[in-house]
Amino acid sequence: MKEIIFILFYFAVITTTTAQDLYVKTFGNKSDEPVLFLHGGPGYNSAVFEATTAKTLSEKGYYVIVYDRRGEGRSANVSPAEFTFSQTFDDINKILKGQNIKKVTLIGHSFGGIVATLFAEKHPGVVEKLFLISTPVVMQETFRTILDSSQKLYESKKDTTNLYYLGLIRKMDTTSIAYSSYTFMHAMQNGFYATKTPDETAKKLYTEFGKDSLAKYASQMTQQAPLGFLKNEHYTTLNLTAAIQNVKRKGIKIYAMYGKDDGLYSPEQVAAAGNLIGKENVLYLGNCSHNLFMDRQEQFISTIYGF
Repeated sequence: MKEIIFILFYFAVITTTTAQDLYVKTFGNKSDEPVLFLHGGPGYNSAVFEATTAKTLSEKGYYVIVYDRRGEGRSANVSPAEFTFSQTFDDINKILKGQNIKKVTLIGHSFGGIVATLFAEKHPGVVEKLFLISTPVVMQETFRTILDSSQKLYESKKDTTNLYYLGLIRKMDTTSIAYSSYTFMHAMQNGFYATKTPDETAKKLYTEFGKDSLAKYASQMTQQAPLGFLKNEHYTTLNLTAAIQNVKRKGIKIYAMYGKDDGLYSPEQVAAAGNLIGKENVLYLGNCSHNLFMDRQEQFISTIYGF
């Protein structure tokens, strides 16, 4: 299970397509409501969602599209990869055009939620609804949450070595890739991506995924994407507050889901997201961490269906 966590039907028709050779895969009937999944990262892929959740979601009456961003995951060799939001948005529009989709619901996981929000702000006429899953609204607050939580943990264990390393990280340039990378390293080291109390469904999903051919992608990260998005978009300092407000003003429905065991977000951050999006549109789930669509899959799918 640790390797997996290190990260991110009966009428089903499963196909593989391309958009400028991007890795794209679809699940379900094209006549159903279209949903596009945007994976985390930067530098990750959609394999976990594809293997565990895409088909199940399609069985509820959705045409589900997953893809790996240009220069990332199974699209790592697609060039030129500029690692800009502008190019990413162009790719999304080409995927939708290739599928003859006029309006789509976006599900953005983690960094994918940032991409989804900024896309909806830029192209509101294309977006029906926006689901933010384990998405940082203010990146710098997420870094501080990880470091503060790690410090409390190390203090309780009297772990002077890691406390020393945290002190060094706090002195770094908080906008740098080194600061981001070392901070996320402590999140992984301390199990902040994993729920300590998974239910039986989640245990089964993790076990089955471990045997899936796509499991090999779960711990794979491409290095060019974080560096590229840092250089071009300063992603370590992104703040979605204004973008979310703009998306709301344009009439797009927004819903957000977070896990109470997700060490990347404090209860205060989730409350702030509720104040921004609307408390009735933010779900905060127990027995759940960063991979919410696996940890609480039934709740995840029923929330999308109900909303």
